[in-house]
Order: sequence, then C-alpha cells, then structure tokens
Amino acid sequence: MTLASRIQAATAVLLSGLAVLAPAAAGRQAPATAQNSTAPPLSLQKITEGLYLVKGGSGANAAFYVGPDAVVVVDAKMSSDSARAMLAEIGKVTTVPVTTLILTHSDRDHINGLPGFPKGLTIVAQENCRTEVEAAAAAAPELEPYLPNKTYNDVLKVGDGASALELRHYGPAHTEGDTVVYFPDGKTAFLGDLIFVGRDPLIHRAKGGSSFGYVATLRAVLARRPAVETFLSGHADPVTRAGVESLASSIEDKQARVKALVAEGKSLAEVKAAFGIPDAGQGGRRFASLVEVIYLELTEKH
Repeated sequence: MTLASRIQAATAVLLSGLAVLAPAAAGRQAPATAQNSTAPPLSLQKITEGLYLVKGGSGANAAFYVGPDAVVVVDAKMSSDSARAMLAEIGKVTTVPVTTLILTHSDRDHINGLPGFPKGLTIVAQENCRTEVEAAAAAAPELEPYLPNKTYNDVLKVGDGASALELRHYGPAHTEGDTVVYFPDGKTAFLGDLIFVGRDPLIHRAKGGSSFGYVATLRAVLARRPAVETFLSGHADPVTRAGVESLASSIEDKQARVKALVAEGKSLAEVKAAFGIPDAGQGGRRFASLVEVIYLELTEKH
C-alpha cells in the first residue's frame, strides 16, 4: 500500500464517525471541542524532577517536562477543554512558559486537543505523522493552524545542553509516524501508543503500522544504553522494563503461532478461530485484531 493510499484510507477513517478509541478500549467519545463528562478528572503524576505524566481528562495520557527556560509538552489530549486544563495544571507547577509540543503520533485522542493550546508554539512530529495530521485537518479544519511546524525523519534533539530531549523514530509500528521521546535523565521514555497493558496493541494498517515494526521498536528501546527503566505511554500507568519485555514477547508469540498456522494453509477465519476471536460481522470491530494484522502482514504479496 502506498503512502498516498494509506493517507486516503486514514482520511476515510477520520470521516467515518465520531466514535474514537478510548484510553482503555474502543468506545464513544464527545467531539473534540467538548470535555467528556464521564472522563476522570485530570491529574498529574510526578515521575522525575521536572517530568510529569498527565492522566485523566478526555483522551490519552500526556506528559510535560519543565526545563530551565521552557516547558515541553508531549501530546495534546482529546479535547480543547482537556488541553486547557492541562495548561492550567502546568501553570501550578511552574511559571516557565510552554514553548514546544511534541506529537508522538496522529491518533485523535492525542491531537484533537491542539486548538486548546496558544498559537505560535513549536509543534514537533515525525515526517509521516505530519502528513497524517494534515489528513486529520481535512476532516477537522480547527486543526489547520496547529499542523506540525518542525519535523524530522529518524532522530532529533529538542532543547539544549543537559535539558535536551531526544526524539527517535524506529520505523512503522503503531503508525508510520511514531515518535519515542527520551527525557534528560536517560532512564525515562514516553512511547505514545507503543505500550498497552492487559490487551493486545492496536496496529493502524491504514496509517502504515506494522506488528513486526512494533516489536522492533520495543526491542530497540529496550536495547538503548543507558537503559530505560520507566516507560510512559498514552494508555497505561508507568511500566517497568519487565512489562515492556512481556509485551514484546507476547506479540512475538502470537506472530510465531500465526506463522505456523499460515504454513499449514489455514485461512484467516481459521486462524482467528484458533485464537478464539469471533467473527465481528456487520457493525463489529472498528479495528482489526492483532492476530488479523499479523496474518495479513504474513500473507500479503509485496
């Protein structure tokens, strides 16, 4: 599938309705301009000196890092109200101004809060993520003034000296434009939607995602030195190395099982049945299961 066709498919998904992926499972959310009344209250969890995880409100977790002269925010929440609430909480922690916003990827629960931020910020994203946000803005014009204005391909430093953050893109994983953010302590990273706990990860095939790339990215982060010890993400509390190892291994186990079934000539329906995955039928799952994604990756002709 070409990048153009993936963008077209992603745009179709964006236009298909107001249902979006909830922080813990697929579900229905309020429009981007309204706070979801059922969402838990927004709260901060201090991770290290200057680094906070933002939980609650509408949309996925976010984070922010307070440097000597600037605050860098990671991801924008699902609604303008939640974004403004996050900025208010940041203001209780520091008077240092927010200057930079990093997008880990283009899912709506991470970007639809952009209009709640002041204009003129440096908005950073991987190059493919920028393309995907442009596609999102075609369906949601209020995002247009907040298109990423600083992009990178593989690696980028944000900030200067000892307070600089490092951004890495390891290839297609959850989407084709994922960013891993490494914080200055060298032992903490924010992985966006590259970590799910208690359920299989979501792979956006319409955005060029890859289950094999997902594992490769997790393995690359685990192999980094100095070793990352605390892993932050959009849909989980902080996770240890053991948790990320377990996640990577569980995906690899599914890949090996699906590969063996494919070698036996099993159909997709038979593979899903072997894993106990019911046929969704009409009006079923919005997103393909991990097992289905693996099967398609193994059987597609390139």
